[in-house]
Amino acid sequence: MTWIKAGMEQLAYPPPNFFLESPMPNLEWSDALALDLPAMDDTHREFVDLLAAVNAAPDDTLLAHWTALIAHTDDHFGLEDEWMQATRFASSNCHSMQHKVVLQVLREGLARGEGGDLAVVRQMAQELVLWFPHHAQAMDASLALHLRRLGFDPATGVVSLPEALPKELIHGCGGSTCSDEANDLTQPERATEAA
Repeated sequence: MTWIKAGMEQLAYPPPNFFLESPMPNLEWSDALALDLPAMDDTHREFVDLLAAVNAAPDDTLLAHWTALIAHTDDHFGLEDEWMQATRFASSNCHSMQHKVVLQVLREGLARGEGGDLAVVRQMAQELVLWFPHHAQAMDASLALHLRRLGFDPATGVVSLPEALPKELIHGCGGSTCSDEANDLTQPERATEAA
């Protein structure tokens, strides 16, 4: 994160025009984003391609590309949320909640863009370039591992190892740092770590 001095204060976030004045970072598909779950990897590759199209779009086609990205992301997140529901994630798990928040922000960006504020859409696209690799390598990687452990077939929704399904609903994202156990401060070792 770039820190910007403002008098005696330091701002944690760059000013709104920061990304417009700086070279725009790009996100390209790489093996670092691959999660060894073809259905998820294909969807992620499409997301990366659509985001690149947004970032390359001139003003007159920006909103059309942004709308296509939102439609894809709605479907993409919907699939992952269905997979989580089918494999014992609680509906309020943090991964699904992040999906809902991101979609809401993307739609708010579309409304701002339709109102003529294309700079907001461009800034949001740049924020997605920064956000997506982290999301994929943390939350989606945990989900992919969970699905592989269960022998889950994303195409059919069949769990080939139902005995491996967790007995309790998963409220975290399924990762080691965001699991129900990791967030349970009633466990002595977790309460000590948090102190």
